Amino acid sequence: MSDKVKGGAREKVIQAAEELAWEAGPNNMSLDAVAARAGVSKGGLLYHFPSKARLLQALVETFVERFDADLAEREREEAHTANSTARAYLDLFLREHDCNLRPPAGVLAALAENPDLLDPVRRHQRILLDRMKQTASDPTVAVIVFLCLQGLKSMELLATDTVDEAEFEAVTKKLAEMLL
Repeated sequence: MSDKVKGGAREKVIQAAEELAWEAGPNNMSLDAVAARAGVSKGGLLYHFPSKARLLQALVETFVERFDADLAEREREEAHTANSTARAYLDLFLREHDCNLRPPAGVLAALAENPDLLDPVRRHQRILLDRMKQTASDPTVAVIVFLCLQGLKSMELLATDTVDEAEFEAVTKKLAEMLL
């Protein structure tokens, strides 16, 4: 089997797991259901992910990799100006919101299974916050922006949204102003 075919099956499994985490909930995401959704045998799934924990770990890693790639693209557009990382993060957040992208259910599934599986997210967030502070004209403003966006993302992930669209727009507009 070529690497391209392996990667294709692996990606199908990850995508199927993400979808099932949303549809069935994180605690109801079985390997059998993931294999069926991905169109692979259970043996094929186990070839790539020998356990549910390993599949969840891959979901978390994939989320971090995708986010980091998207953020790096936005940072390049900011061209190393003051607050470039914080502005890139805010812009990426707003793009995801405007496109109505679902939050990463795989991360929630990993949290439900074993909170230690979120260690890559924790490390990535610390690195992101440090980068935001390094490029900030005021490091405290960078922390405020980070915390606000994390709070909004957490409410979305946990389906506990308490701000309406007008409040959301007012807050994100104020965050953008703080980064000028």
